[in-house]
Amino acid sequence: MPRSSPRAVVADDSHFMRSVISDILSEGGIEVVAQAKNGREAVEAVREHDPDVVTMDVEMPEMDGIEAAERIMARQPTPILMLSAHTDEDADVTFEALQKGAVDFFTKPGGEVSMEMSRLKDQLVDIVRSVAQAEPRAGDTAEAETDDSSQSHTRYGGRPTLVVGSSTGGPTVVEQVMSSLPVEASLRVLIVQHMPGGFTGRFAERLDARSEYDVSEARDGARISAGEALVAAGDRHMEVANYSHGRLRVALTDDPPVNSVRPSVDVTMQSAARTVDDQLIGVILTGMGQDGADGIRALKEHGGRTIAQDEASSAVFGMPKRAIETGCIDTVTSIESIPTAVLDAIPQEVH
Repeated sequence: MPRSSPRAVVADDSHFMRSVISDILSEGGIEVVAQAKNGREAVEAVREHDPDVVTMDVEMPEMDGIEAAERIMARQPTPILMLSAHTDEDADVTFEALQKGAVDFFTKPGGEVSMEMSRLKDQLVDIVRSVAQAEPRAGDTAEAETDDSSQSHTRYGGRPTLVVGSSTGGPTVVEQVMSSLPVEASLRVLIVQHMPGGFTGRFAERLDARSEYDVSEARDGARISAGEALVAAGDRHMEVANYSHGRLRVALTDDPPVNSVRPSVDVTMQSAARTVDDQLIGVILTGMGQDGADGIRALKEHGGRTIAQDEASSAVFGMPKRAIETGCIDTVTSIESIPTAVLDAIPQEVH
């Protein structure tokens, strides 16, 4: 059982940032048991204090956040929240850290740091509490591979659209799902991962490189057909605006957050249910909160097939749990079996 007051190690090479983050966490009811100015000290602090969560700066001297995360996950798996700057370099490194086992990341503000961090303090406290409850897992550097022997003989029918929603712990499992879906399934894929602007483009590039699908970050008015996928842009809702002859068009909006998040899974799923007149498949993966539950309900009412990640394989069993509680989920299964569940939901052509 997670402690009511999580215990945290704060790792950052800036004394000022260590102090600011520690003060914010302490004021939010999170006990800071140690601070570290580099990755080596962070690894040692985890060994000594056995915390519930580590906030880990990406760029640090002597040992950076990636190596520290890798060592912690190998020796003493502990939920890690990466703290990343808004740069392309940090985005790449952050995704690498997630691959090594870190649960999630939080973007450090630029400009007047102390003022900005104060403004974001509630968000930081919430995400640290969420990550502290995550089930830590050692990173998996091996890419998931599709079983070509079974899929090469399958001919899929229909014009299915897949909508995937995820949050805390999501990037690596979305990657796992996408890398296991054969392009022959002819899916149109919409991915809503709770992630700030500046990172969704890099996330789309990673998915594009690791899957058979043509994946890009959503732009207003973007269209996709079979074998293509869009990742919702950070801080914009992604709505299905039009669907005709197997071609889908999205619109991005600045409407207020839904379930305290933007992009929202509910917004995308509900608009898909309203607009798409071919088959729909909805998948809810790991994440905190309830985003996606109303969307799953809408997809089910539309006649869609619905899938949720099970508790055992979820870093945070919030979103899947809420979706399951609607009574509108057809299949609850492990992350390893979700690609198969998606393919099983697609009608196969009979010859």
